[in-house]
Amino acid sequence: MDADFIIVGAGSAGCVLANRLSANPRNKVILLEAGGRDWNPWIHIPVGYFKTIHNPAVDWCYKTEPDPGLNGRSLDWPRGKVLGGSSSLNGLLYVRGQPQDYDRWRQMGNVGWGWDDVLPLFKRAENNERGADEFHGDDGPLSVSNMRIQRPITDAWVAAAQAAGYPFNPDYNGETQEGVGFFQLTARNGRRCSTAVAYLNPARSRGNLQIITHAQVEKVVIEGKRATGVQYTDKSGTLHTLKAAKEIILSGGAINSPQLLMLSGIGEAEHLQDNGITVQADLKGVGKNMQDHLQARLVYKTHEPTLNDEVSSLLGQAKIGLRYITSRSGPMTMAASLATGFMKTRHDIETPDIQFHVQPLSAENPGKGADKFSAFTMSVCQLRPESRGEIRLASADGRAYPRIIPNYLSTQTDCQTVVAGVNIARRIARHAPLTEKIATEYRPNPALDIEDYDATLGWARNNTASIYHPTGTCKMGDDTAAVVDARLRVHGIAGLRVADCSIMPEIVSGNTNAPAIMIGEKASDLVLEDHPA
Repeated sequence: MDADFIIVGAGSAGCVLANRLSANPRNKVILLEAGGRDWNPWIHIPVGYFKTIHNPAVDWCYKTEPDPGLNGRSLDWPRGKVLGGSSSLNGLLYVRGQPQDYDRWRQMGNVGWGWDDVLPLFKRAENNERGADEFHGDDGPLSVSNMRIQRPITDAWVAAAQAAGYPFNPDYNGETQEGVGFFQLTARNGRRCSTAVAYLNPARSRGNLQIITHAQVEKVVIEGKRATGVQYTDKSGTLHTLKAAKEIILSGGAINSPQLLMLSGIGEAEHLQDNGITVQADLKGVGKNMQDHLQARLVYKTHEPTLNDEVSSLLGQAKIGLRYITSRSGPMTMAASLATGFMKTRHDIETPDIQFHVQPLSAENPGKGADKFSAFTMSVCQLRPESRGEIRLASADGRAYPRIIPNYLSTQTDCQTVVAGVNIARRIARHAPLTEKIATEYRPNPALDIEDYDATLGWARNNTASIYHPTGTCKMGDDTAAVVDARLRVHGIAGLRVADCSIMPEIVSGNTNAPAIMIGEKASDLVLEDHPA
């Protein structure tokens, strides 16, 4: 055999698995990654996501199908194609979600996934610069730190939100999520702490771990209802086959993992047959149950300079660069947002159902540069959408991108929540001290009546975008729509697991990178329990 364990995908969960499984020298582990090494210097500078997103050298650059809920628009869906996966080009925001998210997973029959089960895993992974306490760890591989940048406009937003009645919360990953405050980020000394940095680099020298980059996995080899190996093509197009003695673990993410299952004959039988694929297991849930966070981005022009102005000239950029070089602080250490808020749109719900991401800048699209005027952005997204989309094959060619059908804003609750979120954002903008700094509302237009539900929903359908949190396409559970069981084993196929955000039965109430890392930690425990060395 070539290895005991083959891990497909060196992303947020895959790097965790590679580290934990290879910690015992008796386990031979192979990690396959379709992308290359994380050598691009912009990967390691926090604000570098403006340079890496939409860069096909490190980003899959997926796009959705035209979506009826967005009036036929197609959205960009960046996904990491590099060691570290999306943790190498995301916005670095460290958010776990709500305890109730995981308790709901447990209530669905997924034993071992309640909040009391997963909190120790979050703590085990974490090295928080604030220190250890009931909710946080300080000796794990993943560095979590406070922002090294402050800006008056985001401070004013937090103060205005409090004036609007929302409490200040110094730790949204602590006892309660609700309230407003400032993000922590996955960074160490002003540099990105991806899972490649946190987990893979310390394990790289182990003789029992082999890392193969530019390895496009074409299919899982299945013999008699057991996964025995994988086939992949290298950079030159040569086909290779690797055999696994114990298990194959798919950690390709919510797009690649279900696609690879279907290419391997695991999925809805009719869909596979339509694509000329021999059915190995008729699992109707593969690719279904897809969920994402849809954001509405409101932009306000300001009387005073914002980060837009700082980056508008070569001199300003030079000052920012010099500050980063000399002190590892300032705008180059900035995550995707500075301030945040978790709020309820209705009084009859238990926990927050919307999240804010507040930036001291504005841009039409990440990766395309800041606007040429002074402004800041309030992004608001619904935390627990009811809408469900799916991933479907475009063909049996593994290099053909699958069809991404998000099905946004397809339920009344989702429509009502996005409108309520936009209205809350606009009301916060009417409170001091923010009122003193705002010159005018830019997006949406001030002429849009805050009381006009239909007009606000229409604006949202035409202007919202993904916040890049695809999940749920290999759902965990024991019902007919489930793909994996509570131990992440693929139903009906031995020796095969999935460990990434695709296993979420419901999306978490917040950014998905920290939960993906936790899933990698949990999966490593499950694998090692089932295969004691």
